[in-house]
Amino acid sequence: MPEAALDTEAGPVPPAPRNSARQRTALLAGGALVAAAAGVLAAGGTSTSAHKPTPADGLRHTTVEVAASGCGRGWTHPEPGRQVFDLSNTSSTAAEVYLTDPRTGAVYGEVEGLAPDTVRSMPVTLGNGLYAFKCLPDDADAVTGPTVRLTGSTVTSGPAAVPVSQQDLIPLTLAYQKWIQGRTVELARKTDVLRSAVDRGDLAAARAAWMPAHLVYERMGAAYGTFGDADAAINGTTAGLSGGVRDKDFAGFHRVEYGLWHGESESSLRGPADRLATDVHALRGSWPDQRMDPADVGLRAHEILEKTMQFELTGRTDYGSGTNLATARANLDGTRALLGYLRPLLKTRDTGLAGLDSWMDRTRHTLDGFDHDDHWTPLAGLTRAQREKTDADLGELVERLANVAALTDARRTA
Repeated sequence: MPEAALDTEAGPVPPAPRNSARQRTALLAGGALVAAAAGVLAAGGTSTSAHKPTPADGLRHTTVEVAASGCGRGWTHPEPGRQVFDLSNTSSTAAEVYLTDPRTGAVYGEVEGLAPDTVRSMPVTLGNGLYAFKCLPDDADAVTGPTVRLTGSTVTSGPAAVPVSQQDLIPLTLAYQKWIQGRTVELARKTDVLRSAVDRGDLAAARAAWMPAHLVYERMGAAYGTFGDADAAINGTTAGLSGGVRDKDFAGFHRVEYGLWHGESESSLRGPADRLATDVHALRGSWPDQRMDPADVGLRAHEILEKTMQFELTGRTDYGSGTNLATARANLDGTRALLGYLRPLLKTRDTGLAGLDSWMDRTRHTLDGFDHDDHWTPLAGLTRAQREKTDADLGELVERLANVAALTDARRTA
């Protein structure tokens, strides 16, 4: 594969679909960005009264119209504090709805895919400031409703963030693609070391070479979706294979891992090792022609460690080496690398960024405690207290990364 850096001359990054069906993942603390599932009716029903009696939740409810001709209509008695807007789509088309600061465009709350003749709730906390509803009908321009001013409040508004656009995400996605290109070169080099050890029959050296090569791949987690079939070929498991570890389609790092730690001979391992190296080199050669979807980058920052908890901390991907905790550490490195590219956007949008960094450091410290000169404690070797702390640290980090996914989800603004 050519080692020239990716740049904007390499080809356009594909735009996200105008009407994305992706579900936004996170709700910011304090009820800032609310992404409800499409088609769900609000608990308050479909009343058209602008100000309803206090319901069972004890909060003030206001019904607000969603339509091109009346976006925001119904909010006639504004009050500060924690409250709920029941958004009623009176138009004939589905729409997204934002509650915004009309001066900056910052979003305090949002609802996706509000179907016609449907009511959906938007809980928010409002303090002093200017607010306006923005209605974004499918296949039509955005409409901003009247501006409402709140004054004299002792309540602080919930967090808000200026929407991230597709154009904001393209430069950092290209930079991250360049970083991944460097990892494919490293991956090919270390996989060749593994193959050479198997070819010459030195299985002790092959076992020593397996983890360094595998961990390079595990640091590339945000790009897996772009790898396509190469991901299954390089890092697939026996999931879905009727023959299990004996299935002819079981291949890649885990196939070699199984053989190395289950007493297979060098002759039986040469084929899987050669196939792995061939697939790695094919990935390296094809990567410059691939294009990551910028709309997915922020979501991947959350998904890497979410999958770590699902697969690594459960031991589902252990085929004998006992290196799940080393893989978790590599996944953490991959998350940190991606956050580095997202940081310019997050610095002006995420008030919890310092806390996220602290939890990244805390989780790194926890995982590093299981590394004994590249001999990692297997999951079965953890004490109950160690296991609980590892689960808790990664679980908290996954929750905090959900905010990153929400804040960096590309949103329509017009």
